Amino acid sequence: MAAGDKQAAHRPGSFKQPNKPHKTGRHRGRGAQDRENKGRVPAKALGKKLRKDLSKLDRRHKANQLRRQRKEAVLTEKRNLGSKDGPPHLVVVVPLHAGTLTSSLVTLVQSNEGDVVYEDNQRGGIFSLVCPKLKQRWCFIQANRDDLHSVLDLAKVADTLLFVLDSQDGWDSYGDYCLSCLFAQGLPSYVLAVQGMNELPIKKRTDVKKQLSKITEKRFPDSKLFQVDTEQEAAVLLRQMAIQKQRHLAFRSRRSYMVAQRADFLPTDESGLIGTLKVSGYVRGRELNVNRLLHIVGYGDFQMTQIDAPPDPYPLNPKVHKTKTKKGQDVEMEDNADANLAEMEEDLKILMKVDPMAQDSLQSEVVPDPMEGEQTWPTEEELKEAEDCLRGKVKVVRKVPKGTSTYQAAWILDDEESSGEEGSDDDDDMEEEQDDAMDEAVSEDDEGSGNDEPEESETVTIPDSTRDDKYDENINEVEEEQMLEKYKLQRENELFPDEVDTPRDQPARVRFQKYRGLKSFRTSPWDAKENLPSDYARIFQFHDFFRTRKRVFRDLDDEGAMVGWYVTVHINNVPVSAMEHFKQGGHLVLCSLLPHEQKMSVVNMLVRRHPGNSEPIEAKEELIFHCGFRRFRASPLFSQHTSADKHKSERFLPSGVAVVVTVYAPITFPPASILIFKQRDNGMHDLVATGSLLNVDPDRIIIKRIVLSGHPFKILKKTAVVRYMFFNREDVLWYKPVEMRTKWGRRGHIKEPLGTHGHMKCHFDGQLKSQDTVLMNLYKRVYPKWTFDPYVSPPVTWVKNEHTIDPAEVEMD
Repeated sequence: MAAGDKQAAHRPGSFKQPNKPHKTGRHRGRGAQDRENKGRVPAKALGKKLRKDLSKLDRRHKANQLRRQRKEAVLTEKRNLGSKDGPPHLVVVVPLHAGTLTSSLVTLVQSNEGDVVYEDNQRGGIFSLVCPKLKQRWCFIQANRDDLHSVLDLAKVADTLLFVLDSQDGWDSYGDYCLSCLFAQGLPSYVLAVQGMNELPIKKRTDVKKQLSKITEKRFPDSKLFQVDTEQEAAVLLRQMAIQKQRHLAFRSRRSYMVAQRADFLPTDESGLIGTLKVSGYVRGRELNVNRLLHIVGYGDFQMTQIDAPPDPYPLNPKVHKTKTKKGQDVEMEDNADANLAEMEEDLKILMKVDPMAQDSLQSEVVPDPMEGEQTWPTEEELKEAEDCLRGKVKVVRKVPKGTSTYQAAWILDDEESSGEEGSDDDDDMEEEQDDAMDEAVSEDDEGSGNDEPEESETVTIPDSTRDDKYDENINEVEEEQMLEKYKLQRENELFPDEVDTPRDQPARVRFQKYRGLKSFRTSPWDAKENLPSDYARIFQFHDFFRTRKRVFRDLDDEGAMVGWYVTVHINNVPVSAMEHFKQGGHLVLCSLLPHEQKMSVVNMLVRRHPGNSEPIEAKEELIFHCGFRRFRASPLFSQHTSADKHKSERFLPSGVAVVVTVYAPITFPPASILIFKQRDNGMHDLVATGSLLNVDPDRIIIKRIVLSGHPFKILKKTAVVRYMFFNREDVLWYKPVEMRTKWGRRGHIKEPLGTHGHMKCHFDGQLKSQDTVLMNLYKRVYPKWTFDPYVSPPVTWVKNEHTIDPAEVEMD
């Protein structure tokens, strides 16, 4: 090749396409991989023997089979609901407006030709409807909108909620409040109906329908509004409820539940206050086992003795009347139904009796043994220590305040140690600064003691247009003062979070003896079993809660009364108030408990504050909880929802963020919905927060923080003289190991005390500003209060100006 050819070789230009280099990375050993994984284990891969390699055609067939099975399961569930093999379709009629009358809608539903109506003569608002033409059975219950607990309890067991709207306004403020509670609890299948459209002029009907559609789109975006003014429209409504898809509620799908159709009470003691309650109804959800415990909503947990199997009172094909009934024959059917019930009581069959060896216990608390953990005979080490005591060879024991742990006892300094730690540099200068600081402190204290100015107060003037002579009569002055104090505390906590004043009448080391300092709130260790309260001896705890939950769900009972059977349950030791509530028109809702769900423990709930409530809710304030099927009172703690092992407590229920609520309550396996109410002095219940059940964990460490504040008095390069954090020399020495910080981000520690009035020399990582504030964080673990009460009285409806209103209207006033 010539020399000229070598010079003419191709050279890449500036626009050459750069290829991505291969990133090999550094080789990691097994130890480096383990440290990076931090204990995480990858998914287990199946071996060649266990893995079945399917062909494309086989995979397609398998997918078709799974799809067909899911479709058949949905169709089977839909066909069984309301059929002869399943329980009647339970429909709860909920009026959302005070001016809505559901009696006319019920009359239209009952007037379909060929249907058989069974009305409950003992209690109004309940009737059963048998439709041989549709091969469906229905049970309609008219809910009392003024009793919020009754509406929520019926919604827990309803198959369909029939919301009745007003033709003009849709729903009122109280109806919107009920919808908020129902959505937070979990909404089953629902249908919207409206009446009175035919009474409007023809020209206005279109505008009214458009207006109602706009109102319902906010709450029910994909729902259809049914007009029910004729018998044909009522038949269309029934068909829609029969064919629509059923929505499942997670907390009831794994439990057996039923609504009492009939009840009877047999006293077992002389007073007649406690007895055996016989409840008849249809089994729903899962199979009902007689050995399991039964929870009556609002009354507690009870044991069953036996389950009877009486004949079905509402058969799909009545034997008495084979011909089609007409509108005027409803009364005859009622009389025949009562006669059939008398015959059914004679033909009772015992389905199953309780097995005392397999029956769940009602024990809800652990009986603590005061001698547990005590030693009956001293060990060799204790004997040797006793001999040393007699010989005078015992180590010197320091005197500490009551309740001091070994961690805090390590902070105590002897006089020799404190004197030895004082630095020898700049002693003369520091003595002069100390004298000057003391003189200025005394002078300022004298000046400040006589010129204390009261806090600024803000007055609000009410306009003349809103004044009313009768308005002041409804105001409770004591409640107003208490609420004002709560607002002040909440505002102070927002401006100065966790800051407290150091007492001057007692030493700080005594006042805050249960608190400790932490190097880091996130990484510093804290033993979850240290210094537990006596209430922890009464509760139960799981070694692994979620593993137990998985095992309980896997081993659900398949023996007992099948779903759809009409049974009579004998319940022991039930108070007579449950029967009185049933006779007065109330509804009894029963639910079977899973294993361990009767035991007390520490329950954690993840909630958010309801936007319609803005009143300050303080920690350990008594609230009302709806947890799944349960309803109880408790005094909760609020803490931050984080993934750390320690969680900072909140003094007030915050808004806009998720917070964990901790209470002593019976164990409940999630998922379960949570509703929290606050009861007013007038008996009303305000919805405070909504959420879901998080877990059951007594080892959740909730830490309360307090912040002691001090002010820089003399500022040098990296040192400063701080005062007003403590008021005696001993407190300064006691808290000397605790690290301090400032509001502007400086960190430091106490170097030595100055004088006897609490002044101290502190060293920081930089020079302080004169307007900065020195802070010291102290921590202690807090526990909820044991105020669990399973009996909650129903809320009282407040009537003002002859119109029923809800808490939202009260806030507007």
